[in-house]
Amino acid sequence: MTELEKGPRGLRRGRGARERIVSASQQLFREQGINGTGMDQLCAAAEVSKRTLYQHFSGKDELIAECLRRFDPGILPEVFDRTDLTPRERLLAAFEVHAPLCPFIAAAVEIPDPGHPARVLARDYKLAFAARFADAARAAGAADPERLGEQLALLLDGASARGRVLDADAFATAAAIAAVLIDNALSRDGAT
Repeated sequence: MTELEKGPRGLRRGRGARERIVSASQQLFREQGINGTGMDQLCAAAEVSKRTLYQHFSGKDELIAECLRRFDPGILPEVFDRTDLTPRERLLAAFEVHAPLCPFIAAAVEIPDPGHPARVLARDYKLAFAARFADAARAAGAADPERLGEQLALLLDGASARGRVLDADAFATAAAIAAVLIDNALSRDGAT
């Protein structure tokens, strides 16, 4: 291998570049926002040239969408796919996942175009997230699982945003409210 085939650290170029780009993007987007992250900075953090970045992604829009696509493809499987919890416990367990501001909310806030690929992914994710709640609510015996699912999704999104704004944990309060909503929905419907 000649020196021209090696990168700045003497390593072969191209090996794992796509993953380094996505990983660096996820970190930088989370830390400083999408709009606050430039392509030069992404290239430096991923240790790739701009040429390499553009060989893997047509532009920043495609990169943003790929980061979101990879964030939570199973929509909280660590909560909703657990068989050791009752459906009611799964509904509440979603409030125990203390994540920083949801990247889908962050992307939607930073990108005004509703047709942007990242906004489309964010919308689809949020609809699917409410549907996962509704499925668990249905399994718990709620007569109106879609309504409960939407309420819980809204509550969780609100806790994520409020926690970010106040730089405080809002999930404990949201979990207490969720328990009341769930218990009311289940007792009103005659479920246990």
